[in-house]
Amino acid sequence: METKYGTIKNWIKSKILDGTFVPNKKIYSESELMEQFNVSRHTVRLALGELVSEGWLYKEQGSGTFVSETKGKKISASNMTNNMSIAIIVTYISDYIFPSIIRGAESILSQEGYQVSLFSTNNDHNNERKILETIITQKFDGVIVEPTKSAISNPNINYYLNLEALKIPFVMINAAYDELEPISVVLDDEKGGYIQTEHLISLGHTNILGFFKNDDLQGLRRMKGYFKAHRANGIPINPKNVVTYTTIEKFSKPVDELENILSTRVDIPTGIVCYNDELAMKLLDILRQKGLRAPDDISIIGFDDSFFADISEVKLTSVRHPKSELGEMAAKKVIELINNTKKPYENYTDESTLFDPIIVYRNSTKEITKN
Repeated sequence: METKYGTIKNWIKSKILDGTFVPNKKIYSESELMEQFNVSRHTVRLALGELVSEGWLYKEQGSGTFVSETKGKKISASNMTNNMSIAIIVTYISDYIFPSIIRGAESILSQEGYQVSLFSTNNDHNNERKILETIITQKFDGVIVEPTKSAISNPNINYYLNLEALKIPFVMINAAYDELEPISVVLDDEKGGYIQTEHLISLGHTNILGFFKNDDLQGLRRMKGYFKAHRANGIPINPKNVVTYTTIEKFSKPVDELENILSTRVDIPTGIVCYNDELAMKLLDILRQKGLRAPDDISIIGFDDSFFADISEVKLTSVRHPKSELGEMAAKKVIELINNTKKPYENYTDESTLFDPIIVYRNSTKEITKN
C-alpha cells in the first residue's frame, strides 16, 4: 500500500510530467498540500524533501518550492549521453498484427541509427500515463504511439501537450486523438467496414450481423462503414444485427451474443462482418459448435488479413491491413519531424497518411443460395 507521503510525491511528479507544474514556477504551498491530502506538515515536507533530493524541485528560502528545469536526475543523465532514441507505444506488443507493425518501424529506425524502446499500454489509460511519464523523464527524441481506447475521452491529453511543449514529436498509428490533430498513419477503417459489408451484399446477403469494438475509433469507423453500405444499397439496418463490445468484453460478449442469436432467432443471419480476424476465429468456433458451416450456411468476413486468416480450416476472406508498411511510414514521419527545422506542430494536418483498404478473397464467403 502506498504511503501518504508517497501519494503526495507521485501526485506532484505527475503534475510536473503532464505540464501542469512548469519549470521555475512555484507549486502549492505546504499548507495547501496539507489541506488537499489531509496530512501533517511532516508528511508534506518528507515528500517535498525527496523530490528536491531527486532533482524534481528546488526551494527558495522565504519564497516556496519550485519546479526544477531538469525534472529529476534521470533526465539529466539522459541529456549527457544524448543517445538517439525513439519510443514505440502500442496497445499490445506480442499479439495479433502488432509484431508486424513494430518490425516495420524498427527496420527504418535502426537504419537511421535510432535506439528503439517498446512499450505496451495493454489498452489501459493508467499504463499509458506511466509510459508517457517515463518518455518525458528520459527525453526521447520522438514517439510513435497507438492511442489507448481512442473512442473514449482520454485523461492523459495533458501529457501529449507537454510532449509538444518539450518539442518531442509524436506520430499516431491506427487511430488518433482527434482533439490533438496529430500527424497520423492509419488505415481508412470506414471504407474497410464499407467494403466488408458491400462484399456480402454483392453476394446476395441482406441479413448481416456486424460485430464492432466500440472503445476504439477503428471499431466505430468500421461500424459506420457497415451502416453506409446498407444505406447505399437500400437495405434496412436491423438494430438486432449490430453487436458492440469493449476491450474487456472482447473474449466473452461477442461469443455469448452469437450463441444467443443462433439459439433464439428464427431469422438466422446469412452473413457476419467481424471487427477483426481474431474475433472471426472465435465466431467460427461457435458456428462449428452449432453444426453450421462457413460459408455454406453463413458467410463470414474478417478484418486485418492477419495470420489467423490462413491457419483455420476455413480460409478467411479479410480486409488487408498494411501492417509493416504502416510501421515503416510512421517511422519515416517521426524521423522527418525530428529532422525538421520548423516547429513540428505547425501546418501538418495534410502530412498524415491514410492507407486504402482492399479485400483479400479466400473461401469464407459465398453467394447466397436462393430457394
